Amino acid sequence: MENLFYDYWWILLIIVCLVLYKYILRFLFGMVIVPENRIGLVTKKFVLFGANKELPDGRIIATKGEAGFQAKTLAPGLYFGMWFWQYSVTMEQFMIIPEGKIGLVLAKDGAEIPTGNILGQRAECDNFQDAQKFLDNGGQRGRQTVYITAGSYRINTMIFQVSITDMIRIQESMVGIITTLDGMPIELGQIAGKLVDGHNNFQDFDKFLKNGGNRGLQPQVVLAGSYNLNPWAIQVEEIPMTEISIGYVGVVISYIGLEGKDLTGTDFKHGNIVERGFKGVWLEPLGPGKYPINKYIMKVELVPTTNLVLNWASARSEAHNLDKNLSTITVRSKDGFPFNLDVAQIIHVPTNEAPKVIARFGNMINLVSQVLEPTIGNYFRNSAQDSDVIAFLSTRKERQESAKEHIKKVLDEYNVNAVDTLIGDIVPPESLMKTLTDRKIAEEQKVTYDTQMKAQETRQGMEKQTAIADMQKDIVKAQQSVEIAERTANASVKKSEGEATSLKLNVSAEAEATKMRAFAEAEATKAKAEAGSQAIKLTAAAQAQQITLTGDAEAGKILAIGKSTAEAYELAVKALGGENFTRYKITEELSKGNVKLIPDILIGGNNSGGSAIDGLLGLKLMEMMDPAKKKTADGPKAENE
Repeated sequence: MENLFYDYWWILLIIVCLVLYKYILRFLFGMVIVPENRIGLVTKKFVLFGANKELPDGRIIATKGEAGFQAKTLAPGLYFGMWFWQYSVTMEQFMIIPEGKIGLVLAKDGAEIPTGNILGQRAECDNFQDAQKFLDNGGQRGRQTVYITAGSYRINTMIFQVSITDMIRIQESMVGIITTLDGMPIELGQIAGKLVDGHNNFQDFDKFLKNGGNRGLQPQVVLAGSYNLNPWAIQVEEIPMTEISIGYVGVVISYIGLEGKDLTGTDFKHGNIVERGFKGVWLEPLGPGKYPINKYIMKVELVPTTNLVLNWASARSEAHNLDKNLSTITVRSKDGFPFNLDVAQIIHVPTNEAPKVIARFGNMINLVSQVLEPTIGNYFRNSAQDSDVIAFLSTRKERQESAKEHIKKVLDEYNVNAVDTLIGDIVPPESLMKTLTDRKIAEEQKVTYDTQMKAQETRQGMEKQTAIADMQKDIVKAQQSVEIAERTANASVKKSEGEATSLKLNVSAEAEATKMRAFAEAEATKAKAEAGSQAIKLTAAAQAQQITLTGDAEAGKILAIGKSTAEAYELAVKALGGENFTRYKITEELSKGNVKLIPDILIGGNNSGGSAIDGLLGLKLMEMMDPAKKKTADGPKAENE
């Protein structure tokens, strides 16, 4: 066994050398091999002689060969002279920053950060891969403004500590509000820093500082996207963009900027309205759309430009919710009754008047609570006190028109158009409503009774007409009898007239004949004495005069009879009425035929005068047409006679 060891000792030596070759080479030549995925961090243990034996006070990294942690690192490769008794070399992995991340760097050595700053500013150092340059170029110890982005870096971890954090992402329809943690103080009287350009959305924070950026709230915002923002320097608050819907405008109130010139003139004394970019209410409102508004330095008041309905009703509210605090108006009438009143007011704010409304009231809710609510409430309370409840209900339309005119005049002074005023439900007291209901029921009952009475009267008339219709046959016969009687009377009159005419003609003819005869006798006896002739002539004239007077007397008699009959008829018509007289004459003519036309049960009447006459006529008719009654009535008379 010993012989075998002596024969192959050199093989064992080779194996040991192969295993420990790094240490052997390091011992013999001071050789160090740095792999391709590593860097060597060097620590110098001592310095035997020279000016730079020790590090200056306050420093922990050697830049000039002092003993201690060395600024220079060993990149992948082969190095000699790194004797193990003087140098210690530590292998470290590369610093890898993944995609979507950034590396925040904390320097453990360097110059002091100036008073007032909290971050070390940029120093040229090849993304912190050259610690020697960092320290030589004035790099400051502490948290750095500069960060490293995604990639692989040879970082000397003895001086730099790297923290990996996420990039800042702003979502769609969102906006990032920036607050910086370093920079110049904000100017007196301002709540945000001044606007600074050239820093690429705060991704180059050193440029921001060099250009005089202020610490604190920034007027500039960042929009949707991904940003390499140093969270040690910048805080980001993500908020939704300001959306202005269709039918609205946005009045901008800026809390920062220079004091602008008031554009409203001397007549408007309720605030300053300025141009865009100045502090105050902007004259030009924003139209519908989405805007990246920094809510901490600007406020956007939405003002509806369409017709806006406000309800004074407890159980009703519109979608805009401006009338959520409005309720039904309780008023008291002149007669002391309280009652509830629902009112709807339609208003319109013109686009160009919206900034004035906001400058005056601050927002639309204040407009409602400070102007509309007291104006409308007091108007209807005053209006109700001038009237009782019933009159208020009956003049609702007129009061609505009056309220519209009054409120329109008031709102014109506040740059608001009053479109219409509408009175909704009016709820009178329950006790009064019961009284009105009872009264209405009584009125309706009266109408019902009147209708029923008219129906009964109509029914009586119908029954009367039915009876008359049933008598129509007899009436026709009676009418025919009347016509026959009239024709007979006319014939009698004609006959009398003919007889009178004939008598007159006979008398005339006889007179003529007598005259001629007398004339003939006179001629014949002309020879007789003149006295006898004259006597005969006078006798003939007397006889002719007698005949003439007789005819005239007969004609006068006929005329007197007709005239007296006409006057009698006229007086009867005046006494009975034309219609009743006609009925009487018809009845009288019918009675001559002893015809019973109307049953006894139909005789009756009401309080009217015509019906009383009808009843009398009916009795007379029955008396005349009933032979038995007539005989009974005539019997005693005949006996008395």
